[in-house]
Amino acid sequence: MAIFSVYVVNKAGGLIYQLDHYAPRSDTEKTFSYPLDLVLRPRDERVVVAFGQRDGIRVGHAVLAINGAEVNGRLTADGKDVLEFLSNPANYPVSIRFGRHRLSSNEKLMLASMFHSLFAIGSQLSPEVGSSGIEMLETDTFKLHCFQTLTGIKFVVLADPRQAGIDALLRKIYEIYSDFALKNPFYSLEMPIRCELFDQNLKLALEVAEKAGPFGPGS
Repeated sequence: MAIFSVYVVNKAGGLIYQLDHYAPRSDTEKTFSYPLDLVLRPRDERVVVAFGQRDGIRVGHAVLAINGAEVNGRLTADGKDVLEFLSNPANYPVSIRFGRHRLSSNEKLMLASMFHSLFAIGSQLSPEVGSSGIEMLETDTFKLHCFQTLTGIKFVVLADPRQAGIDALLRKIYEIYSDFALKNPFYSLEMPIRCELFDQNLKLALEVAEKAGPFGPGS
């Protein structure tokens, strides 16, 4: 079981803190001969698998490296177009590393804003007055848990679906935020959190939650 990441979103929908705690390894590197038996397509400034799955390589995985050199979006390390490079028989055999694309800072900001909007939509769609909004979203590979404070700050945790004690963890993170961000004289409300003590105590809380589940008295 694992906790993947933590997001803190302010009441305006801005991302003020994000931590990637654990990322499952999904990278797969294989040597291919010509022609390539996977269909690749450009998507959002990167090259991804559009059709064909084999040896741990899945649709949606991005090209991360060619012949051991990291790619830069749609370009190889030496500035060549990835798709053009892979369409040339002279470049084979070739070693390609595929894997899950790492979100950029801008993508994380955008996703936080989108979740803020979905949270508001969820509250408006509720047939009952005073809905708390989205508290959990579940997929086959992770659960998204959200806790919103009375002041509108949202604490979001992405975790393994089997991970226990997330509700207690969310409140623990709120406690850490109150103790090490709000009480910091150099911190301004609604602004990005840059505090070493906040980082240290949050990481410790995540480790405790992973190993022990729910927080007990005095934790």
